[in-house]
This record gives sequence, structure tokens and C-alpha cells, in this order.
Amino acid sequence: MAKATKGVHHITAIAGDPQENMDFYAGILGLRFVKKTVNFDDPGTYHFYFGDENGSPGTIMTFFPVQDALKGRVGSGQVGVTSFVVPPDSLSFWEKRLAKFDIHTKKTDRFGERSLEFEDVHGLRLELVEREEGPLNDWSFGEVTPDVAIKGFGGATLYSRQPGKTAELLTELMGLEKTGEEEDIIRLQADGDIGNVIDIKQSAVIRGLQGAGTIHHIAFRADDDDDQLEWQSLLQENGYQVTPVQDRNYFNSVYFREHGHILFEIATDSPGFMIDEKKDQLGESLHLPEWYEPHRERIENILLPVEVRKLD
Repeated sequence: MAKATKGVHHITAIAGDPQENMDFYAGILGLRFVKKTVNFDDPGTYHFYFGDENGSPGTIMTFFPVQDALKGRVGSGQVGVTSFVVPPDSLSFWEKRLAKFDIHTKKTDRFGERSLEFEDVHGLRLELVEREEGPLNDWSFGEVTPDVAIKGFGGATLYSRQPGKTAELLTELMGLEKTGEEEDIIRLQADGDIGNVIDIKQSAVIRGLQGAGTIHHIAFRADDDDDQLEWQSLLQENGYQVTPVQDRNYFNSVYFREHGHILFEIATDSPGFMIDEKKDQLGESLHLPEWYEPHRERIENILLPVEVRKLD
């Protein structure tokens, strides 16, 4: 096996109302809002980034929030469940906190791990799972303090149209190892200490429809630009149609749709989110790529105003 990814870099979803999205992930879940920018392909739409204190790879949940967006349908060809990892013995805190905001939760036990399943305000399927691995998130926001705060991604559950092909890609080309099988889920694991667990559902699932409450794509980590180009070549050599490198300001990206129809991305760890804001100012201002700067006034007039609010 020539190459191996450390795991998930970021996961991007489609949401509805931008303020509702902000309130849920920053206000309720206590993630840090690390960047406010726009969809580079549609500058009239926000692109929000939430993560740990530093916006570290493996912690970043991103959204395209679209006011009045049609609701999607979670199904095959998508990430079905996004998993966040929290410190051991913190699920009771989260169960009480989510209940305070009338969010229904369900306790589960899979592969010997305790988790809490729920949906966000727009129907995205989430879970919190307790694990020792990964550093604590030093970000505090309201009642959410580092001893209970979300550390980053646990990983994701994939709803593939061809589960065997998806598993083959992840194990034979991307370096994950199969570590277990339980009911209709197989578990794969990367070498990283966060965002390193990918579950693949084996049974059939209704075909997914993109819209609010669904995942747009899942991104895996490349160390740097050279590493990413190696990934691009490896995937192309194995028959995948991979895009040219796309400059996303805070990382570079290549995209491809794997055989199970899930959109995958390979994203670089660098340069990160502090290239245009200091650490203590992350998320405070609207940042545009240079090619949109001449249109800033028009873009700002289109975008709805939002604010980070403590909801305790």
C-alpha cells in the first residue's frame, strides 16, 4: 500500500436559513465559527466553516446555507451520518443540553462505543461518540467547555450505491483498514487520531436527493500540495475522473465521484484559516477570494446578516 490518508479533512453540507444554521452549530453545539466566506461557485450563497479553536483539519464542518432551500432526502450516494467525537463520560452533558433545546436524541451502542444520535435543525443526521483519541478542544462557548466540547470528527457513515466498491477504494487505494463488522455496517479506520473512522452501510438505502439536510461531499486529508498531486495521479491511474486542483483559499482541493456515487474530495492541510485573520478574530469578517473583491458591495447586499449567539 503506497499511500494512506489520515482521515477526514472536512465535511460539507447543505443547510436552510443561515442564522438557524449558525445558532445550531455555534450556539448549541458550541463549535467555533472559524470562517465566513461565500460559495466560490455561487457568491450569493454563504459558505460557513465551524471547527475547533484553531480550525484544525479533521474538525471542520462546513455549510452552504440557502434561505428557503428545498429539503433533501438522505439516501444512497451520500454520507448518511456525520459523527463528532467528544471526551469520555460527556454524553450525559450532551443529552441534557440537547434536550434543553427540544432536540430528540437516541442512545446507541455500536462497536463497543456509546453514542448519541440526533438531527440538526434542517434534518442533517448527526451523532456524538465518546473516544479517548484526539486532543481536547480548548474552545469554550457558553456552557460548552473543553472537558465536554466536540473535539472534531469521529468520522462518517457512508450510504453507498456500491458498498463493496467504496470499501475497496478506501482500503486498497486510500490506506484505511477494516477493523470490524456489526450487523450491516463494516468499519474502516485510518491512521489519524481524529476523523479516522469510516463506517459503510451494506444494506440497500433509498436513493438520496440533494437539498437542505444532506451532505454535499466528504473531504479526506492530504499533507500538502505535492501529496495531493500524488493522490490525483494515483486515482486517475485507477480509472477515477479527478478534477484539476481547485484553489479554496484555505486549502487546495481535487474532487471525484467514487463508484458508489458519493462525492469525495482530497484537501490539503495547509495553508489553513489564519492566512487572512488572526486566531482571536476567526470568523468575525466576511472574507472573499480576490476575484470577488471588486463585487464585495453587491455580494454583501445579497447575503442575509448573521451573528454568532450564545443560546444558554
